[in-house]
Amino acid sequence: MMTATADLPGSQAARAAMVASQLRTSGVNDARVVAAMAQVEREKFLPESQRPFAYRDRSLPLGDGRVQSPPLATGLLLTEAAIRPEDKVLIVGAAGGYAAAVAAKLAAQVVAVETDAALAGLARAALAGQAELVEGPLDAGYAAGAPYDVLVIDGAVEQVPVALVEQVRPGGRIVAGLVDRGVTRLASGVRSAGGFGLTSFADIECAVLPGFEKPRGFTF
Repeated sequence: MMTATADLPGSQAARAAMVASQLRTSGVNDARVVAAMAQVEREKFLPESQRPFAYRDRSLPLGDGRVQSPPLATGLLLTEAAIRPEDKVLIVGAAGGYAAAVAAKLAAQVVAVETDAALAGLARAALAGQAELVEGPLDAGYAAGAPYDVLVIDGAVEQVPVALVEQVRPGGRIVAGLVDRGVTRLASGVRSAGGFGLTSFADIECAVLPGFEKPRGFTF
């Protein structure tokens, strides 16, 4: 049986402390993102065993090798994404649905993709209709809902597949974590008709997502 989030002592104070000590002091300077993260109860989007640690500044295990990025990583990605009230947003790597819930307070429409069945079930229940939850391969995105104004890959990947880039309209924004020689970085870019590239803007711990590995060359 899941513990109601209202039963967790100090969760409101912990959320306020997260905003004050983790977000505002570290580059999360979009007032709408700060307000949204101050409202969303992060513990709702975590497995019961991790709920007491919801506002700690570190990754949290979600099971089956998956982890939840620290709040700061998600906050920085959403700040860099510059989501507008009229935007349609695709979240890849929904996990328990936290980033999708925050984005839903910023955008007109949010579609979130998760490949892990247990996490997808948690996200669907926790989101309660705030965003559309799609269960499927992360690297495939959700072409049926394209085009999107913003793509948020909520975790680190070795590469951003062309299939995902093509789901973003020309001029749309993409933010993601990148795995670079064992280090995770946050990066952003704009899709243009002629191409796409990402520029790193922060070196920070974030969850590494499965299914985005670069092909390995032969070794002798």
